[in-house]
Amino acid sequence: MHNEIKVIECNFEDVHHCNALVDLMNEYITDKMGGGEPYTEVQKVQLVEGLRNHPAKIVLLAKAGDAYVGLVNSFINFATFTVKPFVNVHDVIVTASWRNGGVGRKMLQQLIERASAMGCSKVTLEVREDNNNARYLYNNLGFNDAEPRQFYWTKYL
Repeated sequence: MHNEIKVIECNFEDVHHCNALVDLMNEYITDKMGGGEPYTEVQKVQLVEGLRNHPAKIVLLAKAGDAYVGLVNSFINFATFTVKPFVNVHDVIVTASWRNGGVGRKMLQQLIERASAMGCSKVTLEVREDNNNARYLYNNLGFNDAEPRQFYWTKYL
């Protein structure tokens, strides 16, 4: 399946790309690993517009034929210790019927290559402790716990 996959940057002027973004995010957010409720119509618009207008986004779509089967949402930030930019991966989504077929790997490899070409010092991501498939993929691509080990904390507003 891996060879059939084409990874492209999301074109926010293309309605098919925007619909794929919303559909893949809805699938992800309602998955057991997402644990959320589907987007309302208002939230769908806010999602697309928020990403469209974000100045430091990298949004990649994976396409197999005419079907969109994967999505990576990531953001460029700045690492003060290395004094270089870095990329933080926020979402890695592969539609259920295409999981374990190399889609996530291909999207992340392209993102890593892009970050390297931009002179980034690192690519970061967070992953649920119980998401063994994702952890295996990330580790296989060279991601590891930070040294020293970090915690991911949240304060909701």
